[in-house]
Amino acid sequence: MAVNCHANDEGENDCLLPRVASVHGGEHMIRGTQGYAEHASELIERYESLSFAFKHESVLHLIPRAPAKAMDIGAGTGADAAWLAEQGHAVVAVEPTDAFREHGLKHHPSPLIEWVNDSLPQLVGVAQRRREFSLVMLTAVWMHLDEHERRVAMPVVASLLAPGGILIMALRHGPVATERIMFAVSAEETVTLAEAQGLRCVLNVRAESKLAANREASVTWSRIAFAPWDQ
Repeated sequence: MAVNCHANDEGENDCLLPRVASVHGGEHMIRGTQGYAEHASELIERYESLSFAFKHESVLHLIPRAPAKAMDIGAGTGADAAWLAEQGHAVVAVEPTDAFREHGLKHHPSPLIEWVNDSLPQLVGVAQRRREFSLVMLTAVWMHLDEHERRVAMPVVASLLAPGGILIMALRHGPVATERIMFAVSAEETVTLAEAQGLRCVLNVRAESKLAANREASVTWSRIAFAPWDQ
């Protein structure tokens, strides 16, 4: 369900209800969304189980303190977008899975969150808007893109960063559920792709999963952050 209101380009609220925009380029739908709609109930519970501060502990110091424009690509249920909105940030939450967007609209309503139906590698609708953000986050997204898609996606993502902005990525490493599509991706490759777009790595750490089930399966995560070379 959509209502026509959102945080405008100046970060001001046009009204008091969230908005969802459908700007998805259908032919660009990533294969990595396979299996998520079918297991939405289970995944929603999992995504909502961890607080932002706990999940993103290693990058908290990089989150802008003053209210800023933020984009969460692959926003899932909106739990992270909701936390960012609580800090005063105006968030564009990009999520191609209907069940997750619908949950976010219902359970995380905020005039500071604009929901968008779009996906990497090309973010067709988002890219057409030519907006820039002080914070761009991709959590558990990048490994859903194959090597070619990652090369296409990095320039798109880098173009979203405003001067002085920060890009924060979380890469999953480990076994994959049979019904999902993920690809092996390294922090090293990701850094190389980002550097080719004028970004420098300001953080690169690897740690075990915060979820017990994932730890038992030997799942680990790389947390990588980038900033423009000129800052």
